[in-house]
Amino acid sequence: MFRRLRFFIGLNARSGSAKRLLHARTPRRLQHRQVEPTATMLETVQEIAVYIHRFHNLDLFQQGWYQIKISMRWEDSSNGLSHGTPARVVQYEAPDLGSDDIMGVWRIDDVDHSFSTQPFRIKYARQDVLLSVMISFNLALQQHEGPSTSAVILKFELLYAPILENGSELQESLDAFPASVHEFRVPPKALLGLHSYCPVYFDTFHAVLVDLSVHIVLLKAGTYTPSQKVFSDSCTEEDVSSENYEASDHIFGQGSYRGSKAMTLIKALSTARDILLEELQKLSKAIDQTIDDLTDVKSTFGGDKLIDSYLRSDMGNTDDEGSETRIGGRQLTSESQSGLEEEKLNRMVDFGSDGILQVLSKEALLDAFHSLGNQLLFIWNAFLKFHRLALFCINSLLFNFYPSLRQKRTNRARILEFLRDVWANDRKAEWSIWMVHSRIEVPHRYLRSAVDEASHHSVLGRVSLPRKSSDDPTQTAVTRAELHRRSIGQMKINNRSIQDMQIFADPSRIPVILVEQHVMNAPLRTTSHNSSIGPLDQKDMSTTPTGPEGKVVPKLLGAGPQKSGRVLRAVIFVHGFQGHHLDLRLVRNQWLLIDPGAECLMSEANEDKTSGDFREMGGRLAEEVTSFLKKKMDKASRSGGYRNIKLSFVGHSIGNVIIRSALTESVMVPYVKYLYTYMSVSGPHLGYLYSSNSLFNSGLWLLKKLKGTQCIHQLTFTDDPDLQNTFFYKLCKQKTLEYFNNIILISSPQDGYVPYHSARIELCPAAALDYSKKGQLFMEMLNNCLDQIRALSSEKRTFMRCDVNFDTSSQGRSLNTIIGRAAHIEFLEADIFAKFIMWSFTEFFC
Repeated sequence: MFRRLRFFIGLNARSGSAKRLLHARTPRRLQHRQVEPTATMLETVQEIAVYIHRFHNLDLFQQGWYQIKISMRWEDSSNGLSHGTPARVVQYEAPDLGSDDIMGVWRIDDVDHSFSTQPFRIKYARQDVLLSVMISFNLALQQHEGPSTSAVILKFELLYAPILENGSELQESLDAFPASVHEFRVPPKALLGLHSYCPVYFDTFHAVLVDLSVHIVLLKAGTYTPSQKVFSDSCTEEDVSSENYEASDHIFGQGSYRGSKAMTLIKALSTARDILLEELQKLSKAIDQTIDDLTDVKSTFGGDKLIDSYLRSDMGNTDDEGSETRIGGRQLTSESQSGLEEEKLNRMVDFGSDGILQVLSKEALLDAFHSLGNQLLFIWNAFLKFHRLALFCINSLLFNFYPSLRQKRTNRARILEFLRDVWANDRKAEWSIWMVHSRIEVPHRYLRSAVDEASHHSVLGRVSLPRKSSDDPTQTAVTRAELHRRSIGQMKINNRSIQDMQIFADPSRIPVILVEQHVMNAPLRTTSHNSSIGPLDQKDMSTTPTGPEGKVVPKLLGAGPQKSGRVLRAVIFVHGFQGHHLDLRLVRNQWLLIDPGAECLMSEANEDKTSGDFREMGGRLAEEVTSFLKKKMDKASRSGGYRNIKLSFVGHSIGNVIIRSALTESVMVPYVKYLYTYMSVSGPHLGYLYSSNSLFNSGLWLLKKLKGTQCIHQLTFTDDPDLQNTFFYKLCKQKTLEYFNNIILISSPQDGYVPYHSARIELCPAAALDYSKKGQLFMEMLNNCLDQIRALSSEKRTFMRCDVNFDTSSQGRSLNTIIGRAAHIEFLEADIFAKFIMWSFTEFFC
């Protein structure tokens, strides 16, 4: 009777007719005590290793004790195994255990399955803490029976405790609640293999950088045979069918030699192995070092030859005439035989081939599963060892005595740099979802003449002006951005990269950026241009040039040969009206992430002094900048000085007017040649001569009447009865933009504080229809600014306009949104727009 039972199961365990036939011919006593056929279950495990390299304090507001806590879980936690379990920890470079800035050791919490680094003390900005620890988590896959269709959520928590806490009280205080949380999502596609740099930047109030690299692999956990089940008398026919026979589709049951789940799992392991080998080869090539023990993995484990041996053994069952072949009890057609022979001859068979997997026997599939599992485990361990490189180095003194260890530390830095570069390139592609790029042609010149007014036809070198403007540029920009935002909401973002949940949690709420770029190629700058800030010596700045008043300009780089190849990359950040010197800190932080060696100055010269004359504010800024640069150069002169200088400016609102005013000062003449990148964030470059925001204009009128604010008079061209004697008209005639290599104008059509055309330095529709002296003066200002941008004063100049469209749906209808203040301030309170722009054009910021 049991022989008959086995016969029917081996015939077709998945066939409904076989189930009914088995039940009909089985005696009643067997229905009371039914034994499940023997089955072999294949188990896999998802292992995710996180290397925590460095904690870098960009801009924490509070000193104290900090700690990084890591946990991970399945996004779909419907199964009972939702949390990842810490599997192994390696401290690959021990911290200074005698330091007062590190307390205790790392720990694993068995309650919430988390890992926490040692508590470390943060005392000052730009402080580095080398953590150098690797933690790997295992996420079980028993319920999935193969590659997961659920994503994994990586959770990083920043824990904080005041300095006064110590000992056990410190840990209790740290565990109380996290100061900030940052989550990442690993999509199912990435779970077969991912090796990526993953920087953690918590939030605007906890601006730190945690250098991480994440490595993911699918591994074999093992096989097992479940214990036999005994069914009670109450067990029905449907229960027996569902529990005994449906399982045979994803197990190796007795007499069953294949299953769809088993084949899918083996193909997944094969893919995971190939991805891991490919990543190892990329890393080996990146640091120009061969990997020991992995010169030929496939030959070490048999690889493709293993499959060939299975085919040889299984192809032995042929009839006398050799007319047909049976493999694993299955007859092959002539086409199948020829295909199989071709694969045999080529010896390029792999585990990912559906045709091969379908003809293998149960024993061959099991051997393939174990062989792939062993290969993956071997390669994975070699990968982790290769990635650490400086394992068990106790302190830096070892590197002085053992050059090989010093080389390992160098290699590890090169690996991290390689992964970081790959990450940065991938982000350009990923963040392009929220960016719309286009090329623009800057008009040669806007001219208003009798001919233009009469005919309104284009003349060579001119742009004719229309009699009426049917399209409002502001509304056009808003419409374009909203249409793109809707398309993002309908988009299915499905890639293999780690997804930052600060962005991907709700993609339709992320700012949309319209980028218009125009690259201008020109010869080396000359002194032939008429500039009110005086000519510049085209030789090295150590040749003592003279300023506009004949004053001797001090030497910049020092006399004599330059021994150092360093470049002073200085960035000056200037706040707006009634602003604070830290207003642009989020943009500064992004700049430092791109270029950690940049020297940043957050200007304080005009803090609480932005109501006066722009000329005075420009003079104070110029003195502050030159003093800052001289201190940096004097300090560097002790070690050979700087080979070159890159001087960049970033301004918000009227801070841009202050910057341009400062560039007209004589003390800035020696540095003008070194101007590099200029990023204007909502700057009124053409003033408020044409402003359509009536509510904001009323506020400006009150400021002028009640407080007599001089800069407001200058912005609105009421500082002089003759428009040609006003501050802005004269400023636009001075060559303040001409010497920058890169000019980036960031604006927002939602910003009601600064006229849209003024922030973009472009034609205003109202001015195009105004044939009065006011319209003519505006056209001259516009042309003067564009002439500077087109000037042949740089080998290569990039000019970009970036329109940022914020999502203000959550803010509702308030006074801030009505008058346009919300978008103007959003530039200071959010950094996603800056992240997208700056990381997409990193060459402008380093």
